[in-house]
Amino acid sequence: MKLLKEKPISSITVKEICELADINRSTFYSHYSDQFDLLDKIEEEIIDDMTRYLSQYNYETEQDTLQMFEKLLEYLASKQEICKTLLHEKADTTFQKKVIVFAHHFFMKNWTSVHIDEDFSKYLSTFIISGSIDVMKKWLNNGMDKSPKEMAKIINDLINKGLAGTK
Repeated sequence: MKLLKEKPISSITVKEICELADINRSTFYSHYSDQFDLLDKIEEEIIDDMTRYLSQYNYETEQDTLQMFEKLLEYLASKQEICKTLLHEKADTTFQKKVIVFAHHFFMKNWTSVHIDEDFSKYLSTFIISGSIDVMKKWLNNGMDKSPKEMAKIINDLINKGLAGTK
């Protein structure tokens, strides 16, 4: 993560990673094929961790959805530096795409009870997920200037009430 803050993954060498981690190259290569493989494993680990964390809860009502956003924001806050680095617009990582896929599956699984037309729900989930991710990125980049609970309410209100909820 330290190196990713300084430069893109394509400019990071295995040698730099090994020097920073104080390991030898053979140890590195016994676990990863290259720096891209290492980054991919880090991203997958975070997605798996998020899945386990959020799967502990049931999200059937609007109040449950509000709690889900709060829990997600608490998770992001606990991994602030990693998430901020991986979600940075200049980062050449696949993390945001992985988060979108994760969120889409999570959204579809937990909102099937709403009975929205399947074709429409694809557009709706894209709109909600992309907007929510960008709001979360803005929050992380603003130094988490609001609590996870406050941000969860903002995101939930935007999703459920749109512009009408801002009055």
